[in-house]
Amino acid sequence: MEPEHYFPSPSLCLTRWWSRETVAVVTGGNKGIGFALVKRLAELGVSVVLTARDKQRGEAAVENLRKQGLGDYVHLLLLDVSDPLSVSTFASSFRAKFGATLDILVNNAGVSYNELDENSVEHAESVIKTNFYGSKSLIEALLPLFRFSSSSITRVLNVSSRLGSLNKVRNAEIRAMLEREDLMEEHIDGVVRAFLGDVRNGTWKSHGWPSYWTEYAVSKLALNAYSRMLAKRYSYEGSGLSVNCFCPGFTQTAMTKGKGTHTADDAAALAATLALLPPHLLPTGKFFSLGKKATFLNATSKL
Repeated sequence: MEPEHYFPSPSLCLTRWWSRETVAVVTGGNKGIGFALVKRLAELGVSVVLTARDKQRGEAAVENLRKQGLGDYVHLLLLDVSDPLSVSTFASSFRAKFGATLDILVNNAGVSYNELDENSVEHAESVIKTNFYGSKSLIEALLPLFRFSSSSITRVLNVSSRLGSLNKVRNAEIRAMLEREDLMEEHIDGVVRAFLGDVRNGTWKSHGWPSYWTEYAVSKLALNAYSRMLAKRYSYEGSGLSVNCFCPGFTQTAMTKGKGTHTADDAAALAATLALLPPHLLPTGKFFSLGKKATFLNATSKL
């Protein structure tokens, strides 16, 4: 799907509607884009929960931000999105510390085990468990904790990838399934099960799945579809919830071994702008992607 020009001017995007009482959660926040996003949101005066799987790395990231004068805005909670017990514990810990006050959830945590020029599906189950089911289970666990109010809109921003775009899928039956107007969770789960079955049977190459970073692409394909379904289900016009996806593009992170066309700070700056769009400019069900010059965003008409 070709992107269309959507994004409003930076001056309008950062019309301040938030305060220090605004609470955001950023998963995978101890490094890369996640860390840069936590820093940017804190700089803008948002209270941010930095999540990390490893306590020591999480504490080191928070200490780094404290040294930059941002300690009052950053809080650490441990979270492994691939572990259902960890997700449940995180939700309980958030409720105990903040109550039902969550305004922004950024699902940034993700994994890939391939080098840039490799395409193994050896870790397909792990990648999908983390990148798709992890994000999905966290959203479901935190839904009761979103701060729905008449003065604002609760936001979910899923960090995704153009690799998971429908036009990367050569299997017409799979595309048709995910393009259904009545898309349901069982349809998405069925697609994921079909892919994992093809991996186990050794038929994934011939069944029309995305041809580059296949296991990662399918995990993001499922996440994009789930985001579209969720956006439709919880249209913010009725419930005050906006769900969008953001592709940071080829960013210099550990996942790309430091290669890329722009830095994590570049990607985080635009992700923060998306997360903080004023209510009257905030869409739902959109897929945003970083422009080639890392200074603008495009949005497809739908996920």
